[in-house]
Amino acid sequence: MTAAHLRTASFVLLGGFAVATAVRTHSDTTVAIMVASLLMFAGCWTSAAHLLGARAARRFVAIAVALGWFAEQMGSGYGWFFGSYHYTEVLGLRVGNVPIVIPLMWFSLTYAGYVMANLIVWQAPVVPAGTMGWGATALLTWIGAMIVTAFDLGADPYLVYVLKAWVMEKKDGAWFGETMQGFVGWVCVSAAILAAFRRSVRHLPLAFASPVLRRDAAVPLAMYGTGIAFQMVLGDPPETRAIAPFAMGIPLLCAIAGLLRWTPPTQGATP
Repeated sequence: MTAAHLRTASFVLLGGFAVATAVRTHSDTTVAIMVASLLMFAGCWTSAAHLLGARAARRFVAIAVALGWFAEQMGSGYGWFFGSYHYTEVLGLRVGNVPIVIPLMWFSLTYAGYVMANLIVWQAPVVPAGTMGWGATALLTWIGAMIVTAFDLGADPYLVYVLKAWVMEKKDGAWFGETMQGFVGWVCVSAAILAAFRRSVRHLPLAFASPVLRRDAAVPLAMYGTGIAFQMVLGDPPETRAIAPFAMGIPLLCAIAGLLRWTPPTQGATP
């Protein structure tokens, strides 16, 4: 059995365990959220393995999951980054104070931000190692962090007030009851994950899997686009439904334009 097969088998077993536990102990909403999050995570990891190579993809997953969990654990425990809040039982199984789907979402969203920022600026989903200086790296990191945070503009009110996935101590914020500190936290944590990953692979040749297709880079874009559609249809308060097509739609369209201009490499090439 190859390493790829072992990774797939371990993920399927973990996902099956999490979903089975949710079925026994939680509501249908919890099960649906866990299944969607696990599928999103698996799709993004598979895409990353194709575009970045298995080694770099594992680094991205490890960095995003670890930093995402740390930020949420400190936030829910001490009010760091996002303000004071605590998770309810809606999102299912936890590690510490944090539901396991949350760190997985941090990877999925930051990976989408990484690919989209590269497509917008470089018209390629992956930037070759050693190509960029500090200034360009900082610019791409910031763009990616803003793309991730744009997702939260509509998602946060829905998750808090409709699904009641977590409870904020302050409910008088300027954004539909949400405080601006939460969005600052999203930008900062997203930027930290993206900066840490870009730095970790600055001397690592990012080897495409063979063969690599345009659809491999389209996976995170499709995931992000699904978020737009969901927020436009089910966003709550209803005023938030007008946010997604602009805040999320503009960078997505720019990334799609970059993807259409990108020519996938020949077999065995390195980006």
